[in-house]
Formats: sequence, structure tokens, C-alpha cells
Amino acid sequence: MKKLLIINLIFIFLTNMNTTISRDLDQLSVEYIKIALEIGEKDKDFVDAYYGPEEYKPTGASADIFLKKEYIKRITNLQKELNDIAMTTSDMTVANRAYWMTEQLTAFIRRVKIFSGETTDFDKESLELFGVVAPKYDKEHFDDLLLELENIVPGKGNLNQRINEVTKKFIIPEDKLDIVFKAAIQEARIRTKAQYELPVNEKFTLEYVKGTAWSGYNWYKGDYNSLIQINTDLPIYIDRAIDLACHEGYPGHHIYNLLLEKKLYKDQNFQEITLYPLFSPQSLIAEGTANYGIEVAFPGNEKTEFTKNILLPLAGLDTNGIDLFFRINAIKGKLNFARNEVGRGLLNLTMSNDDAIQWLIKYNLMTREEADKSIKFILKYRTYIINYNYGLELVRNYIESQGGTEDNPQKRWELFSYLLSNQIRIKDLIEIK
Repeated sequence: MKKLLIINLIFIFLTNMNTTISRDLDQLSVEYIKIALEIGEKDKDFVDAYYGPEEYKPTGASADIFLKKEYIKRITNLQKELNDIAMTTSDMTVANRAYWMTEQLTAFIRRVKIFSGETTDFDKESLELFGVVAPKYDKEHFDDLLLELENIVPGKGNLNQRINEVTKKFIIPEDKLDIVFKAAIQEARIRTKAQYELPVNEKFTLEYVKGTAWSGYNWYKGDYNSLIQINTDLPIYIDRAIDLACHEGYPGHHIYNLLLEKKLYKDQNFQEITLYPLFSPQSLIAEGTANYGIEVAFPGNEKTEFTKNILLPLAGLDTNGIDLFFRINAIKGKLNFARNEVGRGLLNLTMSNDDAIQWLIKYNLMTREEADKSIKFILKYRTYIINYNYGLELVRNYIESQGGTEDNPQKRWELFSYLLSNQIRIKDLIEIK
């Protein structure tokens, strides 16, 4: 009886301790938000979305000086408090929240340094911001991929020109952009809703813009509402309608953000999730799932078939040559890693702008105008570029290694949902359990 009483007392103590820890963690999550919002007042690219309480936002005029040392000290102290909680609690949910914020805060420190002019090499920066180092590929790797294209693209001479002859037929006329994009988004939404129960008030607004470094962007507003913007500076090819519909909308960024809001904030009051810091490990998950979401929603040949049967007629374009167009794009997708090498060269100061442009033209098969815009993106967003290709690779490996293959679409959607609606740590993505 005495032994049982002692066990009960220990249980009550641990329960109360975890309740206190959880309450303390909630307080620390508010500090996490406030620090980020203060940094975001100066570094306008830092906070991608925030839909939490207004009272956490900075009030009054902020100082003109960006206080790097002060921010780093506050972030480091917060990391220590969170780490202490993670290491002492027996509640795995509390521990995961604490560790997740701790790892996000490592990215805060690196971004504060970058904004203050203190940079490092490409791989160290990507490790501190996004938790990974993307693989390196030499010219021979990309030359082999170009040879694959040489073998399937008709004609002789300059490969870029030959590819342009095939692909230029599939540029969406400007007056057809809206109807084509809305059709692609609607189909992506139908396919996503068939798998996931979405809030009845979820919605998006679609806008067409110019003068940005990116081709598409999802601005999540909270309450299951997104603003999706499409950049029309450059010609838009027919395949981009589905890509951007899935990536920015369904089941990409829009679904990622609303599921986090619903399952973690609205259902469990994880306040830290209301803040999305762009330069953080969260973006590796966000961009990787957004790109893989294209394959999830349109598996196998379905993207080609939907384009052929629905989108091309809406755009007033001929379907002749569309299969070759998609074969070319599949290989070009593998060439996307060449942009990482350009990023390494530019940020490590081992490649000039002119060399970078020539590399993008040759290995990414860009026009000069596209290469110029890509350079602007890299110089603005830096190592963020790895999230699109390496993030995609990691997400694909994670899902397919656990049975979420094209042959098992239901399992694929389930695993995809798990990544979209939880605080995923990078080690969880890489270390398959």
C-alpha cells in the first residue's frame, strides 16, 4: 500500500510538472513570435506569414539601427530555455515543439547575421538556415543530362534553339492565362478535396503581377485564406499552369498552411505555428512538399493527359508535340540542380555574374532574360534555391521509401498529409523510421 501511494504521488508530480512545462512552453512560443516579428520589421523578407494575435506585433517606432548582437543574445537565451524543456519533459509532444522551435531559431541567428552583412559559404549557410547541405554535381553530370536531350530533341545545331522550336508552341496566350490557370487550380482543388477534408471557408484570391523575382507566390493570410500571385513578366508555358496550381495552391502551400493552422493552432493552440519565417527549416518542408504535390495530385501520365484534353483547348493551342514537350521537361527538371551550383559559385565568389548567366543558359537551358531573372532571385534569396530541388528529393524519398508510391496513391496521400500538418524536424525527414 505504501509503495502504491509513493507511485501515485510520483505520477501526480510528473503530471503537474508537465502541465507547468507546457504552460511555460506556450510563453516561450510567444517570445519566439515576438522576436521574429521584430526582426521582420527591418528584414522585410524574413516573415512570410503571420496570422496570430495582433498584440504580439511590435508597437511604436522601431530603432533605426538593427541590433544584431542583441537579437542573437535573445535568440540564444530562448534556445537554451527551449532546449532545457525538451530535455526534461516526458511529454513527447512538448519535447518536439521545443526542439522544433530551437532548430528554427538557429536559422534566425544566421538570417540576422546575413541581414547585418555577415555571410558565410553556401553550404554552411544552407545548413544553418534549412538544416541540410544539398548534394554537389560536376559539369559531367549535367553534360550527361544534356546528351539525353540531344538524343530526343529533333534537328541539329544549338540545343537551346531546337528545344525552343518544340516548346514555343505551348506558350499560353496572355488573354488565355486566367481561364487556363483557373481551370488548373480548380482541378487540383477537386483532386485534393477528394482526399482531405478542408474547412468550408477555405479560399484563395488569384492575381497576376509583374516585376518580381519569383514566378509564383502564395501569401497566406490566415483563416484558411491565401492570395496567390502569378508573375507574367516572362512567357508562361502550358505545364506551368498545373505546376503553379499545385505548388502555390492544392495540395501545396495553401493546403500546407491551412492544415497547420487547423490542426496545430486552432485545435491545439500551438501559437508558434501562426508565424512562418521564410528563412528556416520550415521552408525545406514547404517547398519540397509543394513541388512533390504536383506528382501526388497528377500522378504518372495524368498531368500530360489533363493538359492535352483540357488546358490546351482552353488556351487555343494544338496538342501536337505535347508528349515530347513533357519528356523534355522531365529531363530539365533533373537539370534544376545546376542552379544550386550557380548559387554556390555566386555566394562563394568563385563565379562571376557573366559565368553564372552562361551556366544557366547552357545547363538550365534558359534564355538570357530568364537567366538574368534567375540571378536576381539567387542574389535576393540566396541558398533558398535548394529547397525547391533538394527539398523535393527529400520529400519524395521519405514518402516513397514508406510505401507511398505511384502504385499506392492512398498511402502516398496519407504520408503527404502527415508532412503537411505536423511540425516536421529535418532529421525526421531524412531518418526514415
